[in-house]
Amino acid sequence: MASIREPEVQFAQRLASNERPIRSKALKKLRKYINARSQRASDGFTGDELLKLWKGLFYCLWMQDKPLLQEELSKQISTLIHSFNDTDKQLLYLESFLLTFKREWTGIDRLRMDKFFQLVRFVFRQTFEALKRKNWESSAVSKFLEMLTAQLLQSSSEAPCGLQLHILDLYLTELATVGSAELTADQNLTFIDPFCKTAAKTKNQTLFSAICRSIFSTIIDQAPFAIEDLMKEVKAAEASEEDETQIKAGKSSEEEEEEDDDDDDDHLEEDTELLSDDIGPVLQFDYAALADKLFELARRNSTPGQNRQRLYKVIKVLRDLSEGVFPESEYPEEVSTDEDDEMFGSRRRMKRGRGHVEGPEAPAAKKSKEDSNSQFRIQEGDLRSQE
Repeated sequence: MASIREPEVQFAQRLASNERPIRSKALKKLRKYINARSQRASDGFTGDELLKLWKGLFYCLWMQDKPLLQEELSKQISTLIHSFNDTDKQLLYLESFLLTFKREWTGIDRLRMDKFFQLVRFVFRQTFEALKRKNWESSAVSKFLEMLTAQLLQSSSEAPCGLQLHILDLYLTELATVGSAELTADQNLTFIDPFCKTAAKTKNQTLFSAICRSIFSTIIDQAPFAIEDLMKEVKAAEASEEDETQIKAGKSSEEEEEEDDDDDDDHLEEDTELLSDDIGPVLQFDYAALADKLFELARRNSTPGQNRQRLYKVIKVLRDLSEGVFPESEYPEEVSTDEDDEMFGSRRRMKRGRGHVEGPEAPAAKKSKEDSNSQFRIQEGDLRSQE
């Protein structure tokens, strides 16, 4: 038993070395070791062994200075997940990562926090990449979501609040980066199912607000861009069909006119592409289906009343989106999950404030003008009486 654990302990010690060459050499050997051991079905890694390796990987990044070297090291550590040839082992690697970070999170000082934020982002990106290489198999996705719920979202998981908030912030962004071109609306709905269920039953208002902000609000904010991408695909398909018919017809004059129109369309597409590039790739969602799912969860007796009221506001906005009605400036105030947030709905409050202030001020100004006129008449009458 001791001989089996010995390699993992040795790797952990070398990965946490003070000297960078020793750490780099240990990381290269670890990749080969994982590849070789993963080939043998009867000799897979256990959870305890991966926890030992992850402790060494954690302190390997802890000891690394300089941002560019930290980024390169984070990429190397995150891509180790592809050295496991089995989905279950890949998810066990991710689970060991989450367990390690939950244990070590509160001990990370603010000067080192950024590089660990980056590692968390890269690990989730490569996890989605691993699922993509499996063609987004439903069984693999279900196992991933079950593990994520157990280690991050359940009250018994004891996950640090900072780790929860960071993963919620990057979740949709990294999923879109990897799978926006392939994932369907139904698959995207499956990926956010754990957050919908958690939002309907959690009593942790910090977690609930974070889910509403990072998941639901992000989906609503990106709705115009998601619809825009969908329309681009439809227009591109229609344009290709029109080009084929024009080539067959051979109408030169009509082609010239349509080329001018295409130039105008190209300018418009370039403008929209500039807007889309600002937010990156976005995911497609069936807003009506998402609204129905949230409604079924929110109407349960087990849902806290405060959560239910806020979810109903989100549901209303989603149903408006499904009917083609965009919330625009009124959305943030209605869907805001922070009662003390002064940023949401500030424009509307300013308008209301102006309405209340301008109403009384206008008669007051008029009255002051009349008073000045009356005083002028009195002074003029006094001068005439003296004469």
